Amino acid sequence: MKSLPVFELTVEAFLSGHRIDVFLSRHFRNYTTWRLQRIAAAGGVTINSVPVNEVTRVFEGQRVCVRLIEPPDKLLEPEPLTLPVLYEDHWIMVVNKPPDVVVHPVGTVQSGTLCNGVQYLLDQRTKYKGLLRPGIVHRLDRQTSGAIVVALTHVAHVGLSEAFETSRVSKTYLALVEGRIEKDQGVIDRSIGKLPTGRHVLMSCRPDALQPKPAKTSYQVLERFADHTLVLCKPVTGRNHQIRVHLAHLGHPIVGDEFYERNGRVKPFHNKSEGNASREVETGLPIRRHALHACQLSFSHPVTQRWMSHLAPLSGNFLATLRVLGSEQFSKSNSRSLPANEVLDGHELE
Repeated sequence: MKSLPVFELTVEAFLSGHRIDVFLSRHFRNYTTWRLQRIAAAGGVTINSVPVNEVTRVFEGQRVCVRLIEPPDKLLEPEPLTLPVLYEDHWIMVVNKPPDVVVHPVGTVQSGTLCNGVQYLLDQRTKYKGLLRPGIVHRLDRQTSGAIVVALTHVAHVGLSEAFETSRVSKTYLALVEGRIEKDQGVIDRSIGKLPTGRHVLMSCRPDALQPKPAKTSYQVLERFADHTLVLCKPVTGRNHQIRVHLAHLGHPIVGDEFYERNGRVKPFHNKSEGNASREVETGLPIRRHALHACQLSFSHPVTQRWMSHLAPLSGNFLATLRVLGSEQFSKSNSRSLPANEVLDGHELE
């Protein structure tokens, strides 16, 4: 008979006073509170070696022992996707997200997401499938590639969420835009709100934008081509579609952007973008999606508090596009990808 998993946990200060089912659901995120109540009611949980029921509350410093006598009931379907892992430890994983991958299941997209791929990787870590569940604390647009951090434990999830909410995270993006930006560097300081259109949530800097909030993006030109500019961008705030909207407002929309044009204009919506359909955009270049890559992500580790910087190599059609344009920087390497540290060398944004 297969042995049942048994875990011992210590109650953290921020969960002190919660019911036992709530406490356990934070640590075993593939279990619903209802399932954990059943386990407690069946005698599968003790606090300081004393059996408890499903309405018992926990307090800081107590030792909670749980015997998972029932399987998880809130599982993500694990899928073996190609996800380059930039860093991982017991608490977090940093992945170089490929383009055209949705971060987590939503609406009609219930498979092929980053979460499905990470769940597969996590299931390889333990003989008890589904005990670990990826925790999403920030997102990248479907077509945006690059570094994204995923929490693997509840403590890491809490720490990372707080860091993102309080802007104690540094993100740097590489963007290829239409036209030649004349200024070598600058700051786009323009509020962003919801564009008052239909069912799809698009953002805008226009005066008629709904519920506008302050937004600021620093940028620096890396290289100019005949009709395009390669720039580094650092969002100071974290508004939805911020870099895309700000660069379009500047008069230089990102190459391949399916929505945003110059001067606050928005492209017509096409139903082919629904569900799992391909979102390829004709650009006249090898890249067929918006040319935006999260090349660097820096933050304080949620447990060790060590400051970390993770660099995501540029590859695929984005790299091929820069070589077609005759990039001096990106034509140096014969490899299929270019390390982000080469991109960022000598370029620091305020």
